[in-house]
Amino acid sequence: MGGKVSGDWRKADRLFGNDPAGLDESARGIVVLVVVGLLVGVLSGMFGIGGGTVIVPALVWLGLSQRNAAATSTLAIVPTSISGVVSYATGGHVDWLAAVLLFCGMFVGGQIGSWLLSRLPELVLRWIFVAFLVFVVINQVSFVPSRDHQIAMSVTTGICLALLGVIIGTLAGLLGIGGGALAVPSLSILFGASDLVARGTSLLAMFPNSITTSAANLKRRLAHVKTALIIGVTAAVTAPLGTWIAGAVSPRVGAIMFACYLCVLLVRSVFVAVKATRVVRVARG
Repeated sequence: MGGKVSGDWRKADRLFGNDPAGLDESARGIVVLVVVGLLVGVLSGMFGIGGGTVIVPALVWLGLSQRNAAATSTLAIVPTSISGVVSYATGGHVDWLAAVLLFCGMFVGGQIGSWLLSRLPELVLRWIFVAFLVFVVINQVSFVPSRDHQIAMSVTTGICLALLGVIIGTLAGLLGIGGGALAVPSLSILFGASDLVARGTSLLAMFPNSITTSAANLKRRLAHVKTALIIGVTAAVTAPLGTWIAGAVSPRVGAIMFACYLCVLLVRSVFVAVKATRVVRVARG
């Protein structure tokens, strides 16, 4: 009887992902997931990101592979982004047309990223994540967005927004991020959006893209559903607080805060990637 119950439990637990046994599901692990969710919600509201840059490293630390962590992170971003969008839309800081065009490109890119996620080696994913963080940090340090500019829409602008969406969607599906860390600075630098409009528009485009990418990941049995729900629902509670903070500080202060946060994450990601590279070299040698 005990063997049958144990077998049934393992069978049911597989519904939550490709390798759920690798995740620390003890009381400590659950507490970590809740804390991560609370932090992700604030960061999502402050910077217009999905929070994958926090979720992925946390899930890897708790025992998931980089691949499963990325897929689970994308699913957790769904409720997080909904909460953030509502907060920004209430203040009128969302460009709805730009978000739709961005999503159209992100939808295509998300499928490409999900396909690559199931095929690229773990080590490659870690170094792509490092390169992504370096790019975003440089952008945050070198550019100061305005607070009152809007996107001047034209046919050329629309096409460029869709193409940007393809690039962002591919990275989002591949790295388990919402894409906001790339979309926000791009919307400000390339299209002249204010910092608040860029964040609100990024979150709106991120929401449906996370759903479509997660559907592809679930089909490939890559996402850990239970973990994603714990983080996502918790983050949705604190996202409005982050939105309030974003409006209370100046654009320059916001950019510096985001850059500092990413630098800390970058140091850790480089350390993990270097360690993984040495392990692979030893295994080959």
